[in-house]
Amino acid sequence: MTSSPEKEASTDALVIIPTYNEADNIGHVLDLVLAQPTPISVLVVDDNSTDGTAEVVRSAMEDAPDRIDLIERAGKLGLGTAYLRGFRYALAHDYTYICEMDADLSHDPDDLPRLIETVRSGKADLAIGSRYVGGVRVIDWPLSRLVLSYAAGIYTRSITQMPIQDVTAGFKCFDRRVLEALPLDRVNSDGYAFQVEMHYRTWRAGFSIQEVPVIFTERTEGQSKMSKAIVREAAFKVWELRLRDLCGRL
Repeated sequence: MTSSPEKEASTDALVIIPTYNEADNIGHVLDLVLAQPTPISVLVVDDNSTDGTAEVVRSAMEDAPDRIDLIERAGKLGLGTAYLRGFRYALAHDYTYICEMDADLSHDPDDLPRLIETVRSGKADLAIGSRYVGGVRVIDWPLSRLVLSYAAGIYTRSITQMPIQDVTAGFKCFDRRVLEALPLDRVNSDGYAFQVEMHYRTWRAGFSIQEVPVIFTERTEGQSKMSKAIVREAAFKVWELRLRDLCGRL
């Protein structure tokens, strides 16, 4: 199932939420997004969940057909391609402010208006919901994961020189001009590496970036999608991006 191409945007802001087996969370997330004082539409990109996630979304669509849409994909195709599919949907449907958010409530929907307003007001072309700007704001992570995440930021900044504290953040808002300008067909990474690549390409293209402090809370339902393979991909991707940039092939 894919979205209808003739569907018109009912707001100027869209949040893209990739899902895989998030039936326990997605209904509550949708309710919280739709309850925001800033009108925000939602696109769920579901990777053939086996727990009924898509059914929960379809039920929510009955109550808010103009605010919620669903793309169902044939299999577990990855976070990066899910967001890229969502970006193309957002551009085709004339959204101006295009957000990313996880489905597991680690990202607080109440922070979405602040991210959108940062871009809408012209303060930045990309607003990042940052766990690390101005201090560490992470709840219920084991120390080992916090150290890994923080060290990944130091490692990535040392190679790329990006002026971003939370380099792997997955909670953000783009101005559509950014996504129109970037060569999305060249973005081929997943997971944390996808977030690093989008930040790096945005920065190197000359767009302004601002980190907005948010509190990140570890999921309480479902299972984390992080794996050693995702961490390894991110570790190598920063070198690939830097070398491609130096060679003029970014």
